[in-house]
Amino acid sequence: MKNKLLYVIMAAAVVQLTSCAKDKFINPVPTNAISDLTAFDSKDRIEGQVRSIYASIKNAGMYGGRYQIFNDIRGEEFMNDRTNVVTGFDIWNYTPSNSSTNSVLNHWSRAYYVINLANVFIDGMAAKGTTIVGANLSNNYLGEARLLRALSYYSLLQLYARPFWDGNGSKPGVPLRLKGNTGSGDYALARATVAEVYTQILADLTFAEQNLPLTNANATLNTTRAHRNTAIALKTRVLLSMRRYADVITEANKIVSATAPFVASSGVAHALQADYRTMFTTNYFTTESIMSMPFASNETPGGQNQLGYYYGPSAFNGGNGEYSLLASGIISDAGWLPTDRRRSFVQVFSGKSYLTKYSVASTFIDPAPVMRYSEVLLNLAEARVRSTNTVDAQAIALLNAVRGRSDATTIFTALNFANADALANAIVNERRIEFLGEGLRGTDITRLGLPLPAKPGVAAIAATAQQYIWPISSSELLLNPLCVDN
Repeated sequence: MKNKLLYVIMAAAVVQLTSCAKDKFINPVPTNAISDLTAFDSKDRIEGQVRSIYASIKNAGMYGGRYQIFNDIRGEEFMNDRTNVVTGFDIWNYTPSNSSTNSVLNHWSRAYYVINLANVFIDGMAAKGTTIVGANLSNNYLGEARLLRALSYYSLLQLYARPFWDGNGSKPGVPLRLKGNTGSGDYALARATVAEVYTQILADLTFAEQNLPLTNANATLNTTRAHRNTAIALKTRVLLSMRRYADVITEANKIVSATAPFVASSGVAHALQADYRTMFTTNYFTTESIMSMPFASNETPGGQNQLGYYYGPSAFNGGNGEYSLLASGIISDAGWLPTDRRRSFVQVFSGKSYLTKYSVASTFIDPAPVMRYSEVLLNLAEARVRSTNTVDAQAIALLNAVRGRSDATTIFTALNFANADALANAIVNERRIEFLGEGLRGTDITRLGLPLPAKPGVAAIAATAQQYIWPISSSELLLNPLCVDN
């Protein structure tokens, strides 16, 4: 009974990320400031809530930088130069084995905070908001909320749960919370299976696809606010993680033309940019940037969190050079030619190679990339190869489109690949080059069942080892008696 009382008093504080102040433990107040339905009294208030979900998911602890960094440094491309746990040393060397580790606690709580904001919004729209703004606009907003909820659950599965291939989704996932929490209550909830959480993610993205606008008002909003093609693109990523390759093809074909130049023929006219460097230097909001998290000079990602701070050395952008590029990583690939435009973002300072893709000095307010059109092309290419087990001609054309816009001298043909595995490996290798520093490598490793790679002073971690995934947050374990650890 004592433990039950403790849980009732504290649950809202943990799930809602309220402060530790005594009065907020005793009288928890939702951090989104919703205590009743007054927040749904006007269109402006409703719109403000949608913006608050975006503001929360782009927190530096989520898709504003840290989530991408976590997945980068779990791979084999980066060398930790500071041995600072605050900036991910334990993630880099595969030792976040304590459920009270800051990274483990912070990502879990931040993801569930975003999920709860979305849930509270969804509940409020059903109760009152839809009558205020009308069905069409309500569905637009609900599509955004559900897409952001899906992104949050996806991030949790990548770090805290076994990959889908292990038991076909039957292993424990995370608690699947779909009802908003606005006060104390009994929030004991067992972990859903990995498959159940993925099913909800896909349901949210399908709803978003069906209800989001085809396009937004301008190019900036087409990158920073969700539209129909955002949902479709994200489904290709989710389905690839589940190894549902035929379904990846079905989704990708909605926004990828059958032949080169590959473009989206409906909704936002997604296409590769002629110059890869454009998206990271002169125009952050192109038709290739399907979703990015933007920042302004008065709204920075926060100290020791920003992409530019981690990867940029002081001599380049005033960064801290937390991670240099390993000489044994993708930069050693002889097929990645010096003339490839993407090589221009690999520069040497004081004898070490650094990624200089994020160049905004001091404030480090480069938009944090979440998804680009080139990923959809490579998702489609890989799915075609793995589903047919052939040296697929369209897969080669898609691979050439991504490589060719940065390196026109390299043209792949069927003669380059002895079999389907060789082509699939080339596509995965292209992903390592194309998305270096954008947070895809860690999830690629785990969805493919590869070991977490050995690095200087760090042994490889087998795909079956306990360290392959993170422990569950100790806060959740303390306050949710039905949740079990990994």
